[in-house]
Amino acid sequence: MRMALERKRDKDKKKTLSIKESNPVDIEGLCPGTEYAFRPVPPHKIKIDHVSSDSVSLSWQKNRLCDAKEYIVTCNCDGKDVQEISTDSNSQTFSGLKPGMKYALWVSSLHKGLRSKSAVTYTHTKTQLESLLHDLGLERHQTEKLTLSDVLQIDLKTVTDEQAQCLPDLPWAFLKKLMMVNMTARNVKCSSVAEASGEDSFYNADYLDLDSLVLNQDAANMVNPLDIVTALFLCSNGFLQQEIVLKMSTCQFSVPLLLPNCDSDQCTLMLWAMRDIVKKFRPHSLADTKSFVEERIVHSDLPTVSFVRLGKCSMSKSQILNKLLSNPQQYHDTFVYHDMECGDSPRRISNGLVEISWYLPCGNKNIDIFGEPVAVANLRGDIASFETQYSFLCQTSVAVFVFFDNLDTKYKLLTSQHTRAQLFLVGNLQSESFSLDTLKRTAAELDLKKCNVILKTKQMNDADFVKNLRRTVSDVITNFKTNMPMEQMADVAHELGILVDEDAPECQRAKQNAEAITSNINEISQFKEAQLPLQGQIWKELARLEKEECRKRKAGDKNIEMYKSELQEQKNKLRAKQSKYDISEAMTCFIKAISCPGTERSYFLKWMRMNLDDLSRKILSGLREQYKEKCQNSPENKEEIKDLDLQLSSSSLGTEHFLREMGQIYESAVLLSDTAPSRQQLHHLPKLCAELLLDGFPLELVDGDASNIPLRWVSDVLCQLNAMVQPKSKILVLTVLGVQSTGKSTLLNTMFGVQFAVSSGRCTRGAFMLLIKVKDDFKNVLNCDFLVIIDTEGLKSPEFAQIDESFEHDNELATLVVGLSDVTIINIAMENSTEMKDILQIVVHAFLRMKEVGKKPRCQFVHQNVSDVSAHDKNMRDRKLLLEQLNEMTCAAAKMEKKEENKNFTDVMEYNPDTGNWYIPGLWHGNPPMAPVNAGYSEAVYELKKNMIQVLGKCDSSSNSVLDFLEWTKSLWNAVKYENFIFSFRNSLVADAYMKLCTEFNKWEWSFKKHMYTWVTHAQTRISNFGTMAVKSPTSDMGDLLSHLKREARTKLLEWEGNLLDKLTKYFEQTQGNVCLVERYREDFSNTAKGLRREMENSVLNQLEAAVEIKQGMNKVDVIKKTHTTKLEQKVFGLIECCRKTKAQMTDKELDAEFEQMWNKTVQELSCTRMETKDIFSKVFNLLRLNLQRKGSSVHELVDQIHLNQCGLDTFQVNPEGLFKRFKHTLNQWFNIDDHITKVQKLANSIIGACFQLATEKVEAKTDYHDNDIQEILHIIEERLTANKDLEMDVEFEVSLKLHICGFAAREFQKMHEHFNQVNDPRRCLDQYKGKYCTDFKDLFNERDQCQKKAVEFTSLCLEPAVEDNVNSSLGPDIVEEMLIGKNSFQFSTRAFFQYSILNNLLSECRFESYVSYISSYEDFVKEWILDQIRERFTDSPKMFELKEQHLKANIKRITDAIKKAQINKNSDLQIFVEDICSELKDTLVIPNDALGAFMILNNADQTQFANWLTASVEDMGQSLREKYKKDVDVLDKLRNLKIKPQNELFTRVFGCGVHCPFCMTPCEAGGETHTEHHASVHRPKGLGSVREHHSQTLVTDICSSSVNSEALFQFPLWRLVDKWHPYKNYRDFFPNWLIAADSSIEASDYWKYVMVKFNRQFASQYNANPALIPPAWRAITKKNAGKSLRESFGIK
Repeated sequence: MRMALERKRDKDKKKTLSIKESNPVDIEGLCPGTEYAFRPVPPHKIKIDHVSSDSVSLSWQKNRLCDAKEYIVTCNCDGKDVQEISTDSNSQTFSGLKPGMKYALWVSSLHKGLRSKSAVTYTHTKTQLESLLHDLGLERHQTEKLTLSDVLQIDLKTVTDEQAQCLPDLPWAFLKKLMMVNMTARNVKCSSVAEASGEDSFYNADYLDLDSLVLNQDAANMVNPLDIVTALFLCSNGFLQQEIVLKMSTCQFSVPLLLPNCDSDQCTLMLWAMRDIVKKFRPHSLADTKSFVEERIVHSDLPTVSFVRLGKCSMSKSQILNKLLSNPQQYHDTFVYHDMECGDSPRRISNGLVEISWYLPCGNKNIDIFGEPVAVANLRGDIASFETQYSFLCQTSVAVFVFFDNLDTKYKLLTSQHTRAQLFLVGNLQSESFSLDTLKRTAAELDLKKCNVILKTKQMNDADFVKNLRRTVSDVITNFKTNMPMEQMADVAHELGILVDEDAPECQRAKQNAEAITSNINEISQFKEAQLPLQGQIWKELARLEKEECRKRKAGDKNIEMYKSELQEQKNKLRAKQSKYDISEAMTCFIKAISCPGTERSYFLKWMRMNLDDLSRKILSGLREQYKEKCQNSPENKEEIKDLDLQLSSSSLGTEHFLREMGQIYESAVLLSDTAPSRQQLHHLPKLCAELLLDGFPLELVDGDASNIPLRWVSDVLCQLNAMVQPKSKILVLTVLGVQSTGKSTLLNTMFGVQFAVSSGRCTRGAFMLLIKVKDDFKNVLNCDFLVIIDTEGLKSPEFAQIDESFEHDNELATLVVGLSDVTIINIAMENSTEMKDILQIVVHAFLRMKEVGKKPRCQFVHQNVSDVSAHDKNMRDRKLLLEQLNEMTCAAAKMEKKEENKNFTDVMEYNPDTGNWYIPGLWHGNPPMAPVNAGYSEAVYELKKNMIQVLGKCDSSSNSVLDFLEWTKSLWNAVKYENFIFSFRNSLVADAYMKLCTEFNKWEWSFKKHMYTWVTHAQTRISNFGTMAVKSPTSDMGDLLSHLKREARTKLLEWEGNLLDKLTKYFEQTQGNVCLVERYREDFSNTAKGLRREMENSVLNQLEAAVEIKQGMNKVDVIKKTHTTKLEQKVFGLIECCRKTKAQMTDKELDAEFEQMWNKTVQELSCTRMETKDIFSKVFNLLRLNLQRKGSSVHELVDQIHLNQCGLDTFQVNPEGLFKRFKHTLNQWFNIDDHITKVQKLANSIIGACFQLATEKVEAKTDYHDNDIQEILHIIEERLTANKDLEMDVEFEVSLKLHICGFAAREFQKMHEHFNQVNDPRRCLDQYKGKYCTDFKDLFNERDQCQKKAVEFTSLCLEPAVEDNVNSSLGPDIVEEMLIGKNSFQFSTRAFFQYSILNNLLSECRFESYVSYISSYEDFVKEWILDQIRERFTDSPKMFELKEQHLKANIKRITDAIKKAQINKNSDLQIFVEDICSELKDTLVIPNDALGAFMILNNADQTQFANWLTASVEDMGQSLREKYKKDVDVLDKLRNLKIKPQNELFTRVFGCGVHCPFCMTPCEAGGETHTEHHASVHRPKGLGSVREHHSQTLVTDICSSSVNSEALFQFPLWRLVDKWHPYKNYRDFFPNWLIAADSSIEASDYWKYVMVKFNRQFASQYNANPALIPPAWRAITKKNAGKSLRESFGIK
């Protein structure tokens, strides 16, 4: 072991050495004559394990070199040993210590009677406060105060019913219930294990354990409610304290007046905390007039009666007070007392707490306990220990009631205080310690009268005692008139050294700033006009003009665009007038104050709100009295009454008015130039407001006075908010809708603890939004970062009831908030309320509109004031009735919105009557103002809240961000400003989601098409190779092959259709990308997928049949050709044999002569069968007659008189019938007016152009005619005529057009057929290879080696044409693919982006001729533009070469691989070798049959050498073709030779349905071939399409997207000059498939406005009309504005 050796006189010098216990040891180096001590080594690493207020636990490590068996631990305080304990363990706990003291803890080792030197550590015991805060988990909040945001944020505890399991759960359980104003909030304690598991229940207790009944095992887990309240107040900031006090007061709980801090022996007057309490009551003095008092409690001049205790008291003072303040029929525990839950738990920090509560009469003498209001204060603890609090109460109260049992010597305390209060002694004769003598002596000394002593005699019960006490208190408050308002108590507190919470510097500065503004307000309406001018009449007029811009109700017969320009000018003047106002003094102070740091700003806004509410309350109270007096005494003075009514409406002033003014100041400033000083000074305002939102203040979304949204202000605030919270910007939105004054705000406040800005004396106006933070651990449940709560003004408001547009106003508001919400609560007061039907129609309108625009909010119906526990079951019939009413309202709303297909409410949204209805009991438990909130109300709202959270967690739109919310706000508000919401709605989120869907679908569609193009190419290759000498087919019959290919094609098509539909389904199942917004388009795209499969099936099967028929037609010719080559081969071999018999050497000249002679003789011997020439005209004519057979006998007679070969020779002309029509048409032509004839002529020209192009492409393909060729042309004609059936064309026109087109097509197809026959003539084919045969003859005769020559010959005649044909077959889809994924690919991704690209290109070039071509000949323009894009993409670019080389490499590799595989067979027969090669290539290359037959005869090449030469020759071919491709730079020439034309494929992709707007001829952009509605992103002035005023011949400036929301009229049919006029608003009655959305803003059509202004005269000249009268506002539009408008219209970021 180790021992310490010390010299006693010099303890600093010591030596440590190891000693073995059994061995002696010598110690050297000691000093002579010196005394030494031997001690064990002390322990080390002493650690404090736990500290509480009365105990300390410590531990230490044993020294491994010291075998100590025992330790002595000493606890020392202030140099005195408190406890000394001997222990054999290495830990120890000291109990019974004093709180907040410093202790020294000494530990020494003890070994064989020797004690080591002590090791020491120090610690402080916790104070009572620190200890409790530690137990409650609030320790860190002693310095880092809890905020209201911390309490209101949504977490798992918000929606779980789990009881508190440990002490740290208690404060949060209390706050959770309190925020929902639950009157059981103070009844919180930890649930024991037995309670949680259900043990010790009546049936489980099968053993007798009396000890457990005696002992309180849960005492350690119990905390007195007053300690929890005190701890929370000490750990909360001023704003949370204020909220807690407000909620406690609402629950009729007593609230802290003086808050003690037991650590510092200081207390604080909670004046600020109580400032927000406003009470309404009716004293008996006002009962007759039915007036009432409404004021802030700190200002109320109420008498205060205090109750204190001196010494021990056998009566429960707090329980007596509860009885004093309660009616027998309405008992309530205002103060916590011993017999309440956990009330018997010892108070640890709340002694010295002074609580206060109020009794407020309702004016009913049979109910009221006191006729006048009174404040009741209650001091916790003995006044002997809390003299300061007692002094405070003596100086601020009218009476102090001292409860006692035995006064003894303590009564001296009662005489020592300076007091203004009457003193009352309250004693209990039933107490054993009561002394009557002491009471007499004390009463005499205090000079008390008999009435100042209240005794509970032995014969008196509590009821009688309380009755006496109540009588005394009543006398006091009646007779004592010198009351002290709570605000004045601060002076007394300062004198006594009591802190006041309001004395915080930031609070006082904020108070001064607020009073600097509010102290100058005498008359509210005058103050608003002078200090808040921008939100006055100017702003209301601007709001009216904005709506009139959309609705154009007062346009009359004015030109719509001129009228809009006038409105815009008026708006600009009003904005200019606004900008002339300087920022008022009040607003300067306001902006300066809210620019202060966070806490001071919050104090300022709170002071402002309270001051303004007090002011409004005071003024409104006076006005109400005047109004009441006028109505009662002078009802004939209607003008005065009306003036008072107006004053009542305008005499409300709150912080929202200042924030609204700030928004208007900002809106005026942003209209200035970027460099304007005013704009620079105010650019920070949105950030300030965003900070307020994050701090929990509401933002006014809809200005309730002007019924408008300041969009620029709201947009910039939300953008700043988004920037501040990024990346945590996901939100969910909850809204409540209902009739005014039905408790909507109260419901939200109870659910989420929020406080919306409601001006005093009136209900919510407009709509306010507020943010609640979602705690991190709950974000995965809700999938959002914030919950947005929107509170709205009530529907059916009396203030709007007399206004004609009240229904419209309610519709606007409901539509907006429903559209913004993920969940909407429909609040209905009373289960069978009469107003239900009134609001249901409004609500159903809103939900119907949202369904149509792709939003799917959920709704919950809340029926308030339903208290019966069986309400849910009893109201089953009522719920059924509600559903019937909802269905009825849905039908009515659907009819108004012109969406009659919606018959039931469930058609509009998901709704279950059993789960979508909630029944909430009444709010108050008894009669206000003394009634607490009904616990049933709080619990029912809590259940509703849990359900709301669950519903929100299931919302599809959980990915919405702040910016998405902003976009919805903009688009919804723009839409609600129009009368016809559904057809006016435009939203960039919806548009963006639609574009994404179109882009994705187009990708899938192209993959489908490309795959089928490749498959058809391979199938056609197999058909072309079928039956050739080189390819062995598994089937010998061409019909079998066709059937097999058809089956395979159908399988492939069905597989791809399923693939397409699966992708579509998965796309709509995803939660990202706002997919839910385009759900209504799902069916369109599904039908498009099915239609694409049908279209591809028809095309594929037709191509297969055509290929087979052509192949079968060639079979006879191929047999003749084979016969010819066989006979020729025999003749050549015979000639060789004959020549060799001469045994003479023959020169080439002689051999040529011999061959020529043999050739001529043989050709004469061969049959001269030529290919049959068909009469294509007859075939086409028969098919045309078949096509027209359903048109009637008159049509057949007409057709039979026509000779098709005489049709299509001249230009097709549509001629009007009748003299009048001809005259009118001539007149229209003179004025260049598009009448009916002109429109039909344009359609005919378009159809003829498309058909001629198809016929030309068929001819260029150099194949034989097939009936499918003319069928395709007839299909195009049918399709185009059907798409334009609105033109009302007669059957004669259709017949004439088809004859004209078929005549031209038949002529071209006849030439094509004859050319095909000529090319494939057997004799011509024989002559084609005459030179080759002659050369082969000479080689064979001279026995020359043919290997190299034959390899080159096979490559050039057979392989090279096949390879080039394959490259050309594959190149078309590749070019399309490159255009779709390469540079600028987005312009072909969707039809809308294609339109944007064209229009942007036109704008950049800005050429009049291009615009005329685009407008007048759209189809031709688009085709030419696409061709230009392809040419531009591939000219001077290596991409075309790269695509060709890619396929060339693939083909060369296939050929090389085929040669290698054929060599493996080691067959010496060259023919078999070549056949093997061809067989390998049969699915990809079509080997020319003629060339292959010519190559195979007269061939004696060696197979091995041939293979080697062939490989080399193939490589040479590859190099040769590469060189050729590099030189081939003419893109258009190349496109003409492609089998699949890229320009046609791209045109089909982006041209769409080809339908144009019936008014302005803008092309439809809708995606999917089978879309049911046509739409375009931007419409243009009708004058650009040559539309002019009938009389003046000036081009019109009207834009249909403006006209459809005006009172303007249009003609129908559009080409008839007759008086059939119809409102543009009803355009869908005539054009049901067109959706013309109203312009989303005044700038929406700036692009075309700019074009019309720039080229006005040129267009007029082009159309032989007068120039348009340009609205003045249009002339200010620049090219930059036009480009910006174009980007915004198409959603280009």
